[in-house]
Amino acid sequence: MNTESSRWLCLNLGVLLELQTTTVRNYLDMLTSAMVIRQLQPWYENISKRQVKAPKVFIADSGLLHTLLTLKTQTDLEVHPKLGASWEGFVLEQVIRHLGLLPEECFFWATHSGAELDLLVTRGQKRLGFEVKRSVTPQMSPSIRNAVADLKLNRLDVIHMGEHTFSLSKKVRAVSFLKFLTDLESLK
Repeated sequence: MNTESSRWLCLNLGVLLELQTTTVRNYLDMLTSAMVIRQLQPWYENISKRQVKAPKVFIADSGLLHTLLTLKTQTDLEVHPKLGASWEGFVLEQVIRHLGLLPEECFFWATHSGAELDLLVTRGQKRLGFEVKRSVTPQMSPSIRNAVADLKLNRLDVIHMGEHTFSLSKKVRAVSFLKFLTDLESLK
């Protein structure tokens, strides 16, 4: 599944399937309405960087993704090239559901120079960022610094596979996926 957690290009999929772009978009919208896939619309900020304008698409149910990829065992998953995308999609879906987010509150952000944010949440005046890392030792990166500064985030949480939640900077925390239900603060 080459579209898992990647920027959506209806034209390319349309060519591959010999369908018109509008037909592909209609199918995409139907799968989104059926909650089979999730589309994160791109966030556009008035900054001097070129930003990605195509939505990010991922399969909402990681079990379905693993079935489509014919992954039968944990080992199959761990050696598959889509492991990172599968983990990202799974974690993002859990965050969205746990926080009770509406589709119009969820975005992703990316620039053509490589800076990106997996999930941008806007609720009222709050702007929260979420970055998913399969690492057990997440660190600050230029991409995280850019997202915090360019998007004027109130906070950015890096959700990781380690056991502990800890601060990476004044506005950035590393949040353990194992404890994220208690460590993610409510948006209310």
